[in-house]
Amino acid sequence: MTLFDSPAFEGHEGVHAFSDEKTGLKCIIAVHSTARGPAAGGCRMWPYASADMALEDALRLSRAMSFKNAMADLDLGGGKSVIIGDSRTQKTPQLFEAFGACVDQLGGRYWTAEDVGVSPADLMNARKRTRYVAGLEGNPAASGDPSPVTAEGVFRGVRLCVQRALKRDLDGVRVAIQGVGHVGGYLAEKLHAAGAKLILTDVNAEALHAVAARTGAQLVAPGAIFDVDCDVFAPCALGGAINAETLPRIKARVIAGAANNQLADAETGRAVFNHGLLYAPDYVINGGGIINVAGEIRALEAGQAFDPAWVDAKLDRLARTLEEVLDRAASENRPTNEVAGEIAKTRITLAAENKAAA
Repeated sequence: MTLFDSPAFEGHEGVHAFSDEKTGLKCIIAVHSTARGPAAGGCRMWPYASADMALEDALRLSRAMSFKNAMADLDLGGGKSVIIGDSRTQKTPQLFEAFGACVDQLGGRYWTAEDVGVSPADLMNARKRTRYVAGLEGNPAASGDPSPVTAEGVFRGVRLCVQRALKRDLDGVRVAIQGVGHVGGYLAEKLHAAGAKLILTDVNAEALHAVAARTGAQLVAPGAIFDVDCDVFAPCALGGAINAETLPRIKARVIAGAANNQLADAETGRAVFNHGLLYAPDYVINGGGIINVAGEIRALEAGQAFDPAWVDAKLDRLARTLEEVLDRAASENRPTNEVAGEIAKTRITLAAENKAAA
């Protein structure tokens, strides 16, 4: 299968591969859409087994960012970058400077930020070679770590889905969280404060035990998280957690978490619906982080200070959008991922038409 035949390529405006022999950088920047504004999405550093796997991840994540930014009502398109490498052993300041130079070659069509394996310190090095970086610290426009804002949006979404599916609040609700990194850890603390009973797993034992100590959570092995007795399953690790093998094992009534691309494919969304589970589409519920980043880009472009009130207003709007998706899915008796996809595509298409007519 060629790049253009790949289902993940659908609708992409451009895919850019870069390398730098001196630093060992190998990266891919995928720009799905600039219809609503410059493409924005984080940079992920991961030891992909092959360049094909890195490309597939970049394409899927880039398209999801277009949908996420549209559903968050942001003047941004969708893009994503991936660096092939182990973030624990192969990071250097020079590598991220080289990455910044790659971003700069796109001339503002793509803004980068942090994602898995990338920190604000890494982005500071990238910023030496390009201005198109968000998620920095130490300046008036800086938004800080977007993880707490992502977690807040997911928390609101979980609460809404529990109200819809279980007709109750979060007190005593059993939530299984797969992955307690930056976002998953913050989400666990918010759910614990609301009275939820937590079951946690993560491949990082140190992080797992730290979050458990703060929340009194039960711990299980990574592979066992799909089998626990729970009301809510919250995927907060890498994508593809919900698939043909794992779905029959999930005992929850609600699937709502922070991970991107939680469904292995669109058919899995139909299977979730047929199993009677309520699914909060990932690119709707986890939009808090990119809202935070958008607030920083907005401030940087205007030469102003970061405005938390603007971010809060967008988070409120995001919650209403999730309600709209759930309402339409219920009234039309359709999977939520199909409804959300239609809304996102409509918003992107309308923006493209308006841009062409301008």
